[in-house]
Amino acid sequence: MESDALAPLVTRIRACRHCADRFARTASEHAPNPVLRVSETATVCIAGQAPGIRVHRSGTPFTDPSGVRLRAWMGVEEATFYDTARIAIVPMAFCFPGHTATRADLPPPRDCARLWRAPLFESLPAIRLILLVGKAAQDWHLDDRDGMAERVRRWTVSPLTQSNASCGVESIPLPHPSWRNNAWLKANPWFQTETLPRLRAALSRHLPPS
Repeated sequence: MESDALAPLVTRIRACRHCADRFARTASEHAPNPVLRVSETATVCIAGQAPGIRVHRSGTPFTDPSGVRLRAWMGVEEATFYDTARIAIVPMAFCFPGHTATRADLPPPRDCARLWRAPLFESLPAIRLILLVGKAAQDWHLDDRDGMAERVRRWTVSPLTQSNASCGVESIPLPHPSWRNNAWLKANPWFQTETLPRLRAALSRHLPPS
């Protein structure tokens, strides 16, 4: 459910065409299609990177293999994952950034976060847990200069070091669930045995029952 304050902001975000010219110049030559899911009651926020081409076409975040893996990490069913009243999905950039000439995904434009992130989070008063999926989200939300692996390991060893006690919001850094991180996951088995149980415990604390 969107509040009287949140709904106009979401309408403006979905109508945003700030990067239209930028996207038109990419190999994919696509138009903006902002994708997000928010509500004033959501207590958990998934802060990802940016929609891929499948999400651009579907209009629903994480409708790809990365979403399957992320849901498995979280230990939640698809219905819970897409329950906007409980879980918000707010990527660093709301639109698919486009393809390079070699079909690689471009990074999320920084303009999107500068334009929308602060006012949007001010309109999400119930958030108590943010999953920082990938380095772009971690760089924005965490006050450090560490790399993704160091952040994930540090939280796994001492979860409270990633909590923002002043506003009661806990942040959990995670690698991106893309296949591109398969080698990292294989080389760091502690992520499966130590990080994921703590992730699921945090979700059980902060995610209200349906």
